[in-house]
Amino acid sequence: MYFFDTGLVTYLTRYSSPEILANGAINGTILENYVVSEVMKSYHNNAKECLLWYYRDSNSNEIDLVIESDGKLHPLKIKRSVNPGNEPISAFTHLDKASVPRGNGAILCMRQKLSAIDSENYIVPIWMI
Repeated sequence: MYFFDTGLVTYLTRYSSPEILANGAINGTILENYVVSEVMKSYHNNAKECLLWYYRDSNSNEIDLVIESDGKLHPLKIKRSVNPGNEPISAFTHLDKASVPRGNGAILCMRQKLSAIDSENYIVPIWMI
């Protein structure tokens, strides 16, 4: 379940300042909520159909957001880190079993500049969404 009003979430959890939120126990969860809501708003504001999923299997392999677009599945991991490393993309290969082919993926994180992990996976600053 996602809260689309992260301000309401921080109020209900009694996070009274950005500093407390940044160091709080659920700061990663609130960031994920923010990213998912911004992606959905981008689709809706452009009058496009929004096909989004969350993936988690019985072995705890997890992909925070899977976007189906142009006949491909695009996996996204959301990390609060500035330097998330390459480990988060290891779960992306689980989509290779799907009937829809896997497209490019990305890690959305706190890095300031757009960069690439390899030719199929990118590191995208959250401010760019």
